[in-house]
Amino acid sequence: MSKEKEIVKDEEKVVEGEPTESAGLRVIGIIRTIFIYIVAIGIIIAAIMFASSRSEDKSIFGYRYYTVLTPSMKPELSVGDLVIVKLADADEIEVGDVITFNPSTDNDTYLTHRVTEKIDDYEGTGVTCFKTKGDANEDEDGFLLDEDRVIGTVTLSIPKLGYVIRFVQLRWYFVLAFVVLVFILFRLLRIFFTSSDDEKGVLEKEVLDETADVSADK
Repeated sequence: MSKEKEIVKDEEKVVEGEPTESAGLRVIGIIRTIFIYIVAIGIIIAAIMFASSRSEDKSIFGYRYYTVLTPSMKPELSVGDLVIVKLADADEIEVGDVITFNPSTDNDTYLTHRVTEKIDDYEGTGVTCFKTKGDANEDEDGFLLDEDRVIGTVTLSIPKLGYVIRFVQLRWYFVLAFVVLVFILFRLLRIFFTSSDDEKGVLEKEVLDETADVSADK
């Protein structure tokens, strides 16, 4: 058997053997896998955070999250930032700490301001109270904050992530529809690349067959 025939036979084995994925198909697969993991992790985290935000008694390993809704703590915190708050007792809080608290027992509004003064055993009641102020405000808050309304201290802030969390909570059906559409897109891309590979394989086989015929005639 001539050297040309051996080369042709080897090429035919590759074409007729198991189909190999193209570079494009592999990239689509990798991107789809990454997307699935990101979505899955995001859904799990959002679900845990969403559930934990329903009660002051719930937390994730002693931490809660809140979205900044006012510019009172600029430049340290801006509207839309996500703050991670560590649950803390009054004796763990010091002047200068940024804390999250409920300014009134009549509603579910929360503020994140800096402690300007700590008053132990207020008027002999045994209760610790705090005076607070927003960094961007000229005056201190017009109320004295007792320890029962303090959630904890801010340990981390993530710029603008609060917008995302809030959107997911309020418009979860849009997010669900988006995820479904992306999965459909990846499926269509996979079908497209698979079809292209099949057509390419048939074309290559025809070319190799013609090459083999020409070699045999020689």
